[in-house]
Amino acid sequence: MTDELPDAVKPTDSKIPVAADTLAVGAVGRVADDDKVVPRKQVISWAMWDWATQPFNSVILTFVFASLYLVSDNFLPADIAALPDGDAVKEQALAGLTAGYGLATTLAGVLIFLLAPVLGQRADASGMQKRLLLLFTGILALIQFGLFFVFAQPAYFWLGAGLLALGAVVSEIAGVNYNAMLVQVSTRKTIGKVSGLGWGLGYIGGIVALVIVVILTFADWFGLDTSNGLAYRLIAVGAGVWTILFSLPLFFNVPEAPAARPDIAKIGFFQSYVVLVKDIGKLFKESASTGWFLIASAIYRDGLAGVFAFGGILAAVAFGFTANEVMIFGIAANIVAGISTIIAGRIDDMVGPKAVILFALFGLVAMAVVIFALHDTGTAVFWAGGLILSAFVGPAQAASRSLLARVTPEGRQGEVFGLYATTGRVASFISPALWTLFIVAFGATIYGVLGIALVLLVGAVALLFVKIPKHVRVR
Repeated sequence: MTDELPDAVKPTDSKIPVAADTLAVGAVGRVADDDKVVPRKQVISWAMWDWATQPFNSVILTFVFASLYLVSDNFLPADIAALPDGDAVKEQALAGLTAGYGLATTLAGVLIFLLAPVLGQRADASGMQKRLLLLFTGILALIQFGLFFVFAQPAYFWLGAGLLALGAVVSEIAGVNYNAMLVQVSTRKTIGKVSGLGWGLGYIGGIVALVIVVILTFADWFGLDTSNGLAYRLIAVGAGVWTILFSLPLFFNVPEAPAARPDIAKIGFFQSYVVLVKDIGKLFKESASTGWFLIASAIYRDGLAGVFAFGGILAAVAFGFTANEVMIFGIAANIVAGISTIIAGRIDDMVGPKAVILFALFGLVAMAVVIFALHDTGTAVFWAGGLILSAFVGPAQAASRSLLARVTPEGRQGEVFGLYATTGRVASFISPALWTLFIVAFGATIYGVLGIALVLLVGAVALLFVKIPKHVRVR
């Protein structure tokens, strides 16, 4: 049984996949082949890249290096750092660090907006996805090694913030090429399962890496002198080694794909954005529902990214979590996110993906407001509220992919999923910008959560107006 599709999203008559003529799509440029047989070794090797790079997101950006080290009193002037916790002057200084880091991540989002679509389309057109993935994975490892030189002194704050921002840019661009390789290791029947394998390994990799850090911390680094931030700097080096070691299977076992459209002439940097707009305009004419969903999802997906990007900082700075509490919370958050995503997949099939997404988004907004309103009551509110936030993020992300698959005209999956990735990159600066703006405007880190909530709310409201086929459960 299938849904009755409105005219805007009825399949095209042609059974030949319609690729973007302009190559403005950079993420998933080809439709998976039903007839091919993909060796299991290639599938697992591809999925291991998620495991390899997840510690940069979970350990470096979210729960350890950025939240416990970079925006801590390690980088405050000595006289301010010596003030007791809760002192107004010290709180203002810490808010300045979180706002500064937010500014760096905002600039990173702008760079992603400028570079990801262009580099993605170059890779898709020329058949260099694997080589570019190798290049950017290597750069990501070098950036993590570079964090070793971010000493616990105020003069090194901007070096740390800059390296983290640059790492975020490199990670996102690498991810474009990684996602593009999904069609090499899957078919139409297995693409969801293979994608989910990578996603699942990413969650597990983050948990394992955080557990290792917690063990080292409880073991007091086996008596090593960890002054001047050495413990955190060594964690960054370890994450870099992890990235190199576990990404090797992909580069050894998954072959480079041929150029997607070698017949298309190369276009200039600025022209790429002209043709991107044309592609989106064409999509709106042929499938308005899909086009509007791309816009709405670009907004709220950036809000979802902001929940994890700044969650650790919020716990450490606004709620006073200790280092061990932040890391243990990170482990719990990844476990909750993984379990809730699996459960939500079954609910998606019963009630439809749009209902799952809206429930998750409005739940996120409500919980963000609760956390803000009750932040003076102690850490328990963030333990409960933060884990609920984590439980909503995964389902919203997974159901978004499901919804897009339902409203995409037949034969245009590669083009539309490419636009899905590209529009997501375009909006990647919104959450960091509002996080920073709210903190600067009100002078306290806790206000940043309202900036993230606003992004999620705008995305949810936009999704309400997206018309999609009525869901009919397949039995």
